[in-house]
Amino acid sequence: MKDKKLPIQKKESRAESSIVAALDIGSSKICCFIAEVKNPGSIEVIGIGHQAAKGVKAGTIVDLRAAETAVAHAVEAAELMAREKLQGRPIKSVFVNVPGMHTLPHPLSVDVKISGHEVSEKDVKNALSHSRSVVVPGKEELIHIIPAGYSIDSTRGIREPRGMIGQTLGVNITAITGLAPALRHLSAVAGQNNLEIDGFCATPYASGLAASVGDELQLGCTVIDIGGGTTSIAVFFEGKVVYSAAVPVGGIHVTNDLARGLITSVADAERIKTLYGHAHATGIDNGEMIDVPPMGEEEHEQPNYVPRSFITSIIQPRIEETFELVRAKLVDSGISQIAGRRCILTGGASQLPGLCDIGQLILDKKIRLGKPRSIKGLAEATGGPAFSTAVGLLVYAGEHADEIPAVASGRAFTLPGPLNSPMLQKVTHWLKENW
Repeated sequence: MKDKKLPIQKKESRAESSIVAALDIGSSKICCFIAEVKNPGSIEVIGIGHQAAKGVKAGTIVDLRAAETAVAHAVEAAELMAREKLQGRPIKSVFVNVPGMHTLPHPLSVDVKISGHEVSEKDVKNALSHSRSVVVPGKEELIHIIPAGYSIDSTRGIREPRGMIGQTLGVNITAITGLAPALRHLSAVAGQNNLEIDGFCATPYASGLAASVGDELQLGCTVIDIGGGTTSIAVFFEGKVVYSAAVPVGGIHVTNDLARGLITSVADAERIKTLYGHAHATGIDNGEMIDVPPMGEEEHEQPNYVPRSFITSIIQPRIEETFELVRAKLVDSGISQIAGRRCILTGGASQLPGLCDIGQLILDKKIRLGKPRSIKGLAEATGGPAFSTAVGLLVYAGEHADEIPAVASGRAFTLPGPLNSPMLQKVTHWLKENW
């Protein structure tokens, strides 16, 4: 497809607000947040809807119709809550997460001749646009162009090159691509609900934007989002994401292990995990007995007691395996040194007691449990780690929309499906004019 220039639109006032929507399609739940964004840093959630995921397994859509229905219910609930601000109209477009299993990082270095004149916005855009031709293989689509640092001639470590003078502008870029089939399926699910896609955002990147505090991302930090079917990883340095990956293990695998080991249903195994689960053995477990409903017995008349320590013995190996796989990803990528020793755990399956302790031992990092940043309108029930990605999508829309390929390179972001949306053009132009 030919690239198209974004149309010139009327300049909007900085005080004018935009309505943005985030759609988090996960393996265990599908969540839609609608928010009003007045300017970067000012986000107010006005609509929330979430639904048990259907048609999604290990971060991959395996049943389009089931996924479309679940998305429809989540979006409808969010629209109903936001009906006053929306004036009864449905949302037209959304920002959507891309599970870490379907993203690939590409570190790039691009040089552009500036021949002694001041570096302009056009020079920066030109350097970023070069990354499109360098990075995208046939089965991948660009979803992020993130400038990680600039240099002018032999001077490195420049954060803001515009206005500086030199012969050559260099840009270190983290380009993140998504596997085209996965993006098309996400686009199809949105399209069947009459939604266009304003932009994609890698799941661990969104979670990091939501769950970080202070200078964590600036000083170097690893974000581990433990979801239902996958565990996604993002490494941040100097405020930018420099690496992303995922491993195909998540909270659902722990639940299934319990169901098999305790010979009980998946629903009962999930309940037992939530109420009594612990990631590693402690003295508290000794002697405590848990009543486990046997599989296939409609009336649970006789108690079926199992030591709590036995439940822990089933959970712990899977948790250890998850962190070992994460460590292997970080070591094999060579990113461990940059990643530093700070780590944030987030995601729905990160709330298991003892998880941080095992993570610290295996990863040799200082780990804390990360909740999404406090933003206006976010209910207490949706303020936990399970909703970090949805909140992060709103933060991305409000504060990082310049990293969408269409904005970063000054070209249209195209994919088969309804991705080149008016909402993206509106947000893009507004950010360009005001920042």
